[in-house]
Amino acid sequence: MIVTTDQLFKIAYGKYAVGAYNINNAEQAMGLFRGCVQSKAPFIIQISKGARKYTDKRMLEAIIRAAEEIFPEAVFAVHLDHGDEETCYDCIKSGFYSSVMIDASHEPFEKNVEITKRVVDAAHKKGISVEAELGMLGGVEEDIKVDEGNACLTDPKEAAQFIKATGCDSLAAAIGTSHGAYKFKGHQSLHFEVLEAIKKLAPGFPLVMHGSSSVPKSEVDRINAAGGKLADAVGVDENEYLPAAKLGVTKINIDTDGRLVWTRVHREFFRDKPTEFDFRPPGKIFIEEYANFIAHKNGKLGSAGQLDDVRAKVSKKK
Repeated sequence: MIVTTDQLFKIAYGKYAVGAYNINNAEQAMGLFRGCVQSKAPFIIQISKGARKYTDKRMLEAIIRAAEEIFPEAVFAVHLDHGDEETCYDCIKSGFYSSVMIDASHEPFEKNVEITKRVVDAAHKKGISVEAELGMLGGVEEDIKVDEGNACLTDPKEAAQFIKATGCDSLAAAIGTSHGAYKFKGHQSLHFEVLEAIKKLAPGFPLVMHGSSSVPKSEVDRINAAGGKLADAVGVDENEYLPAAKLGVTKINIDTDGRLVWTRVHREFFRDKPTEFDFRPPGKIFIEEYANFIAHKNGKLGSAGQLDDVRAKVSKKK
């Protein structure tokens, strides 16, 4: 069942975070749905600009519609991740998306407000919610590339002003995370003081945490043992997910970890079976491994076991 992102946020706020997972193909979709049904968790499917270009946006939408039929017990929203203004309008027009993200965080504050407000006005006319971003995360992922020198934390006072000026429905706050597999140096942690300050100035408002993959050392080690070269890859401590959720982080984005699972499965498979050329056997292994990975993440987010409650509440409002 596809629901609105806003519905999920209202149910989860202050209690747990909903996992937002990026997909690019059928194998990821199958693993994602299996893992969320297995762990009885609501979830958000994220489609990035890169994913829409990878095959074709209609292909991904068809895969999701098919998965909804295969897994009728699933409850999820569909979200555009890191969209520019043009892509946001295309997704709003399609009528398929529950929400869109307009990322104008690279612009000056006033310009960011102006762009975000235009997208909000267009989306709200169609009943679609909007995620915006304030502050800039460092790192590299698909179309996003921000060096550490230009990364900056979200200013809580600006966040409150931005929310009021734009009318956005959720805000991606920069709290020290970054995109990609190389997030932290040493034992750096999330800036919980930023979350606390934003919550005080904008109580009840849903926040979003980007760049939240944990980059498990076990995955990195296995990839490197199978021929990879991912030196010094470090991610977010999974044990910080729930404390962040208690402070208003209602959506947590996880993409890189899923890519690591894919890379590990395929590197090990073809290393151990050098004469194999059929891509379906490792694909089947990946679906199972990805489902287990998703179920584990949902447990850390606190969303595992919440599916029946969510379904009852959204069905009651229909």
